[in-house]
Amino acid sequence: MSGFEAVLLYVCVIIVLVLMYALPRVPQVLTGSKPANAWGRDQPSIDPALLVRAQHAHANAVENFPLFLAVVVVGALMNKSATVIDPLAIYVVYLRIGQAVVHLIGTSFWLVMTRATLFLSQIALIVVMAYRLLHG
Repeated sequence: MSGFEAVLLYVCVIIVLVLMYALPRVPQVLTGSKPANAWGRDQPSIDPALLVRAQHAHANAVENFPLFLAVVVVGALMNKSATVIDPLAIYVVYLRIGQAVVHLIGTSFWLVMTRATLFLSQIALIVVMAYRLLHG
């Protein structure tokens, strides 16, 4: 899989996560049981715990996406995608999917530690790709 295909798959992960917490809100707004502004960022959450975890997993994925995208694009611009980016990019996505799934499961100590390990592994892979682009 190419780095660009991995980026597109990462985008799909982000879309799935946002839809997980946004779609259940649509009927509530359409039926009038909740106002459209009931989920403001400055208000306490009124969603079930799973939807809150989906929202947090989405935000975390969005926060890290620019780093991944930048390395993939720079690798392509440097004409090093095939050697540096493509072999590793899909693993960033696999780790992101794993992190999102663990995030959705719960917030116990071991789940949080697993999530942190998956996150740090993604960052490590992005750093490795950037290092290889600079020194390859």
